[in-house]
Amino acid sequence: MQIRQVSIKIVGVIFGFALLCGLGFGGNASAQDRRNRNWDGYPNWGGSYELRQTALNAGFNEGSKEGRNDRAKGKRSAYSDFSDYQKATSDYSSKLGNRELYRRYYRRAFESGYDTENPGQFRTDNNDRNRDGDRSVNRGRRGRKWDLYGTYGGSYQLRQTALNAGYNEGIKQGRNDRKKGRHRNYSEFSAYENATTDYSSKLGDRDLYRRYYREGFENGYEDGWNWY
Repeated sequence: MQIRQVSIKIVGVIFGFALLCGLGFGGNASAQDRRNRNWDGYPNWGGSYELRQTALNAGFNEGSKEGRNDRAKGKRSAYSDFSDYQKATSDYSSKLGNRELYRRYYRRAFESGYDTENPGQFRTDNNDRNRDGDRSVNRGRRGRKWDLYGTYGGSYQLRQTALNAGYNEGIKQGRNDRKKGRHRNYSEFSAYENATTDYSSKLGDRDLYRRYYREGFENGYEDGWNWY
C-alpha cells in the first residue's frame, strides 16, 4: 500500500512538472512564440522604446492571428493581402511618435507572427511568393537580385532606381563599419533617413521610393558588413 502511494505521488510530481514546463501540452509552440516575441532580435530603426514595443507587439499579434486563420484554411497569403498590414496602425497613438516608423516596426513583426503560425513551403517557380509578392525560397541574402525584394507598387524604374541606390550606399557604409569593427543601426545614417539619393519627381511617389531605398540599404549594409 505504501509503495503504491509513493508511486502515485511520484507520478503526480512528474505530471505537475510537465504541466509547468509545457511538455506535451503545446510547449513547443509556446517556446517558439516566446522566441519570436524577443523584440531584441528585431531591427532598431530609432524612435522611443514605447513606440517600438507597441508596434512590434501589435503587429506580431495580428500577424499570428492571420497566420492561424490561413493555416486552418490550408493556404498562404501575401502579407500585403491584409488590410491591417497595409495600414499598420493598430494601437498607434500620436503620443508614441512618428507614424511611418511605427508602421515599419508593425509590418516587420506582422511578417514574423504570420510566419510563426503559418510557415508554409515555397517552391522556386515564379508563381510562389512570400514577402509582399517577392519571389524567394528563403529569407537569406538577396544581394542585387532585385526580384527577391518587396513589391509595393510604383513603376519599374522607380523600384529599380531606389533599390540600386539604397543598396550601393548601404554596402559602402557596411564595409566602412566592418573595417572599424562596429555595426550601427541603419537610422544612424543620414542617407538612410533621407532615402532620396537619385530620386526624381519623374519617378513617382517619393515615400514609396524611400521605402524601396531603405530596403536596398539594409540588405546592402549587411552584405558590406559581412564582406560580400
